[in-house]
Amino acid sequence: MSKKLSIIIVEKDRERAMQIVDSLSLSGDYEISVIAEESGLARRVASLSPDIVLIDMTNPSRDTLEELAIASGPMERPVAMFVDQSDDTLTKAAIEAGVSAYVVDGMRADRLKPILDAAITRFHMFHRMRTELEATKQALEERKTLDRAKGILMKARGLSEDEAYALLRKAAMDQGKKVIEVAQALVTTAGLLS
Repeated sequence: MSKKLSIIIVEKDRERAMQIVDSLSLSGDYEISVIAEESGLARRVASLSPDIVLIDMTNPSRDTLEELAIASGPMERPVAMFVDQSDDTLTKAAIEAGVSAYVVDGMRADRLKPILDAAITRFHMFHRMRTELEATKQALEERKTLDRAKGILMKARGLSEDEAYALLRKAAMDQGKKVIEVAQALVTTAGLLS
């Protein structure tokens, strides 16, 4: 049995919020919470830790949009924002804030489920890309550190690159550490001595 998808709906108008809840209930079995107040939104969202956040706004300002998007945790979960009207500046601000789906022309029951699915898929795709980018950045930094450490050893001891790497590897094995940890310690120490 799979876990129910938990959804937070951010909507000031109670009647409109109930329409959204009813529409969602027709399209699936969800755990739904409604937040009517924007104040304390970040804390409430964090405490409920939903799978997705739906924000419904009639006419957002750029500041309100950015605040809502950031408070909803778009880097931690998918956020779908529904607005009645927009312009290029608001669209750009929403996308830059990390909103997974930005839908103009309000929220309609017949398109709610496909938009939810698209927002979740898009969020996971970008999350995977961010994770891969971070791993690549870390690998590049480690490569630079390793190259610096080898350069230090080559200069200080007159070693070839292969000999310098072998020395780093032996020191790592002797100390029960990773090669990158030994390389980082060497680079740090050399920086202090110069």
